[in-house]
Amino acid sequence: MLVLLALIFLLHIATITLLLAATINNGWWVTDTMSTDVWARWVYQNNAWNYTSLPTSYPQDYLQTVQAFTVLACIFSILGLFVFVAQLFTLKKGQRFTFSGIFQFIACLCIMIAASIYTDIFHKNEQGSYGPSFILAWISFALSFISSVVYFVLRKKTA
Repeated sequence: MLVLLALIFLLHIATITLLLAATINNGWWVTDTMSTDVWARWVYQNNAWNYTSLPTSYPQDYLQTVQAFTVLACIFSILGLFVFVAQLFTLKKGQRFTFSGIFQFIACLCIMIAASIYTDIFHKNEQGSYGPSFILAWISFALSFISSVVYFVLRKKTA
């Protein structure tokens, strides 16, 4: 059981790391001369990457929604890790890991909502492709979902 708990802890850490990388890194939409994330745009000019603001043509309500949900996903996943560690020492068997699973599932929903809105609303008529941060967001969605399912299944273990 100790090995299983260590593996779940590592899965949770990996999920948090990927969520933070997806939220912070500037690669949600990329072209040869431009890289865009949910916070800013970087343009390659004069042999250097220059920070610019996001275009004003972006729907600000949707942009703020994507920003908020990516940050919320990080917060809920980090809270889930703290709750996981706290539940190991405070709750009886059979009651452990429920709250951790709930926090991970909320993080899963938040990053799914953010990535789905970004996919549907932004860059419809632009040339380019989704970048590594966008892919990391979807991978972290899958990992947080797997983690939440594992927490709910592990809740029933008696050992």
